[in-house]
Amino acid sequence: MMRACLGIVVGWSLLTAACPAAELAPEEAAEGFEMLFDGKSLEHWQGAVDGYRVTPEGTMLCDPGGNLYTKKQHGDFVLRFEFKLPPAGNNGVGIRTPMGKDAAYYGMEIQILDSEHPRYANLLDTQHHGSIYKVAAAKQGHLKPTGEWNTEEIQADGPHIKVTLNGTVILDTDLSKLPDPYPDHPGLHNKTGYIGFLGHDSAVEFRNVRIKRLR
Repeated sequence: MMRACLGIVVGWSLLTAACPAAELAPEEAAEGFEMLFDGKSLEHWQGAVDGYRVTPEGTMLCDPGGNLYTKKQHGDFVLRFEFKLPPAGNNGVGIRTPMGKDAAYYGMEIQILDSEHPRYANLLDTQHHGSIYKVAAAKQGHLKPTGEWNTEEIQADGPHIKVTLNGTVILDTDLSKLPDPYPDHPGLHNKTGYIGFLGHDSAVEFRNVRIKRLR
């Protein structure tokens, strides 16, 4: 729960205004979640640390961007966070990815994108928000308007990848059952790797980033 702010927890979604520091809700702490970004520093991150900055409101702002990776590797996990998109905003969450390679191919990239913007009128189904980039398509229509905070959960449990956006499951796929071998995605079946925010010179904001290891 946000420290020094008024707020309530509905399920795992935090309904509150931003403030400079965040801590886990007691329920999440009991479940084994840990903070990856608490609104104060980027101490749990490496890579493009100069491309993201902590704002006075306690958010992580992509400015100008780049690939920001966790310091630890993660295999099976539940990742929860909030994000806010500007118009045409573009970022991504790399999971089970090595450092120094394109996460969309050598790991997996879960799209973070204002995919309803006219700029992206010609996207593939597998490039919309919440999709595994060019692999598995997410359901659309569940993003809040740009400038508002969204809640998202990414669960990676073996080959099972599930994305929940604002309380609705928009992606639920088993990588082991995909019909296409995806030769252009050699990292699709990685067992572990880093989690990363993949900035594209777009002022996307994040807050309340927390993770639970499943094993």
